[in-house]
Amino acid sequence: MKAIGFDNDKYLKMQSEHIRQRISQFDNKLYLEFGGKLFDDFHASRVLPGFAPDSKLKMLMQLSDQAEIVIVISASDIEKNKVRGDLGITYDLDVLRLIDEFRGRGLFVGSVVITQYNGQSTADAFKAKLEKLNIKVYIHYSISGYPSNVPLIVSDEGYGKNDYIETSRPLVVITAPGPGSGKMATCLSQLYHEHKHGVNAGYAKFETFPIWNIPLKHPVNLAYEAATADLNDVNMIDPFHLEAYGETTVNYNRDVEIFPVLNAMFEKIVGKSPYKSPTDMGVNMAGNCIIDDDVCYEASKQEIVRRYFQTMCDFKKGMIDKSAVYKLEFLLEQLKITPEYRDVVTPAREKANKTSAPAAAIKLPDGQIVTGKTTNLFGAASSALLNALKTLGGIRDEMHLLSPIIIEPIQQLKVNHLGGVNPLLHIDETLMALSICAATNPTAELALKQLEKLKGCEAHSTVILSNVDTNTFKKLGMNLTCDAEYESKKMYHG
Repeated sequence: MKAIGFDNDKYLKMQSEHIRQRISQFDNKLYLEFGGKLFDDFHASRVLPGFAPDSKLKMLMQLSDQAEIVIVISASDIEKNKVRGDLGITYDLDVLRLIDEFRGRGLFVGSVVITQYNGQSTADAFKAKLEKLNIKVYIHYSISGYPSNVPLIVSDEGYGKNDYIETSRPLVVITAPGPGSGKMATCLSQLYHEHKHGVNAGYAKFETFPIWNIPLKHPVNLAYEAATADLNDVNMIDPFHLEAYGETTVNYNRDVEIFPVLNAMFEKIVGKSPYKSPTDMGVNMAGNCIIDDDVCYEASKQEIVRRYFQTMCDFKKGMIDKSAVYKLEFLLEQLKITPEYRDVVTPAREKANKTSAPAAAIKLPDGQIVTGKTTNLFGAASSALLNALKTLGGIRDEMHLLSPIIIEPIQQLKVNHLGGVNPLLHIDETLMALSICAATNPTAELALKQLEKLKGCEAHSTVILSNVDTNTFKKLGMNLTCDAEYESKKMYHG
């Protein structure tokens, strides 16, 4: 059983209570900007073992009678067909997915806001699509000189030009498919309109990372820098909080840089800023729920190494520039660790060197590491997965789970009829074949029953895997890394 470093029950209770307190500080109206993911927050669950991936959603469900959700999407992101890297779907489709998810949990979605609107036809089409689905849609416009031109922004030609979002609950959660969608601007626009309606509404920010009340260079906070290396976010001591209270707290560069402008906006909207620092604006209680710092320390170091491999692969694919690689290398240097600190890396590479072909390694829950090689039937990842299932089920290594009689027709189908060029079975194809065999083969059935034990296991491949294999590892709940090498020298890698 994995060590636990975070008290999730304490977090749910403490976080919901703290948000209720913040609502009461204003006229029973709080706009809460939600950073990061409301559910499926696997980064948090990896660096804070014990944190449930849907913790923030469960916390909101405790406030469901008080909360409504407003989803924000940028018109420019709609126009560019911006894609969520973790899900592989565009931001506009993710808005629909989020609505379904929230409603499925009993949460009230009040409306969608299209921000940074400049007459984009794709945004108009998306607005029409939402309205046909009986979803309220509001438009917020691009403002010249944002965020520096405070006099224009806080005026009838700035925020005043935006649609006023009609809300009915004390807590309005502002969320979005991804960063840069305009969540903060939406909150401040609403404060402007609420003030004109005679309501002294408040604003707060809920970001899980960086955690404000643990050290600046704690690996949990460094792991946030690793996760946002492509955004060039940097954790730093909050100078405004230090000056106001003499207390050292952690924030990140963008919030610190924007705070003087935010303060000026608050003063212009309501006459006085309710906050003395960016830290004051936050409501995150995660730091108070760490119960074993050593466990979180080690888990975060492992996450930084995983992020290093991901960054190297993204650079290899041309998705990011070299600066992100330098950032991850620097973080490893700060912690005095190397990529081989991840203990599935060396066994996979040793297997590859021995066989002169791609290989993979999987670390099982008991700490045992199994490897897999490339064969004429399976890719290395599929081989490693089958070997892991055999080991977990106590099945002899020499026993075949899948007969060539079963595999060869699948290979022929792939190559001869479906236009494939690689006859080796991907992980999903291997698992489907195994599930078919399990109907008549008790050993295959035993192996298949071990799948749930793979959740949370670590895996490493000596080559960049296909999207199919990568996504299957993700669906199994496994943490995969790859060396930044392609299996072939082809120009196109699907």
